[in-house]
Amino acid sequence: MITISLCMIVRDEELTLERCLTGIRDIVDEIIIVDTGSVDRTKEIAAEFTTKIFDFTWIDDFAAARNYSFSMAQMDYILWLDADDVILEEDRQLLMELKLEIPLFFDVVMMKYNVGRDEKGHETDTFYRERLVNRSAGFKWCNPIHECIEFSGNILHTEICITHCKERGTSDRNLKILEKLIRQSSKINARDLYYYARELYINSRYEEAAEQYKRYLDSENMFENYAILACLDLADCYHRAQEWEKALRILIRSFEYGSMRAETLCYIGNLYLEKEEYPKAIGWYELALTLKKPDISWNTVLYDFWGFIPSIQLCYCYYRIGDMEEAQKYNEKAAQYKPDNPGVVFNRKLFSSLGYQGAAITSKLK
Repeated sequence: MITISLCMIVRDEELTLERCLTGIRDIVDEIIIVDTGSVDRTKEIAAEFTTKIFDFTWIDDFAAARNYSFSMAQMDYILWLDADDVILEEDRQLLMELKLEIPLFFDVVMMKYNVGRDEKGHETDTFYRERLVNRSAGFKWCNPIHECIEFSGNILHTEICITHCKERGTSDRNLKILEKLIRQSSKINARDLYYYARELYINSRYEEAAEQYKRYLDSENMFENYAILACLDLADCYHRAQEWEKALRILIRSFEYGSMRAETLCYIGNLYLEKEEYPKAIGWYELALTLKKPDISWNTVLYDFWGFIPSIQLCYCYYRIGDMEEAQKYNEKAAQYKPDNPGVVFNRKLFSSLGYQGAAITSKLK
């Protein structure tokens, strides 16, 4: 059986830290907490779980803080979490089984990261991340913001899921760090450029975000996994500016960067639906339903677009062109994914009525 060090960096996490550590304390063999300047009860809470609490002077560099936490680890493998991450019971069991069975042969264990849940707690938005690393490999974190581990070697993908339970609203902290980085350096790498655009977008600075996304897509060292996401956000920026043709062109361009994705196809369908060009919208939604949801993806997978959204949108489109049989068929298909969805329930009542009064609902991409 391997041993595991849990390494965390924290700051003012009194609302979430206890929940996080309670769910992992009986699986890991040591807990290392690196505090970057808390002024609340964070360190007091951490002391209930470990004596290995260290201070790190904050220098606007998440990678530096995480590397410091990794340097304190003593066990075979290092697991990293954020304070607002939790491990649900079924994933706790899978992680304990992994600990018993995994050989030291593996350098990296990839786990699903669930950053969205529906009202019933089901996953809606996941991607894979490097989560458990072999300490002997000596991997380092890089990039001061939206940091990642530069890993290689023998990689194991698992179904273990870390669930992100965000308690705080949108902040411009990351954006300010990136703006500082840009001011201090005449050249930033493509990854930082992508996240600069992303932070502008998150903070509703859409015109500026569009310019930076265009720079990213035209950069020499663009990471194609991010390119599709950049196209989606850039299309939304154009859409918000009522530049419909530009939005469509950038979505089509996304096909250059890998396999078609249901998220993209549904967005194109939504553009045509908005213009009431229902036959064209139907074509894109039906194409989305032919795709198989990826089992393993380092890109974000938005689950609703791989079944529910194209189905409910097809119900609406067929309703609008007067084909009630197809409309009902796709409403029932949507019900296979979300039987209690208000739109599905409303549509069933609509189809059972004599007058067909009302309208089927639509679902928006953004």
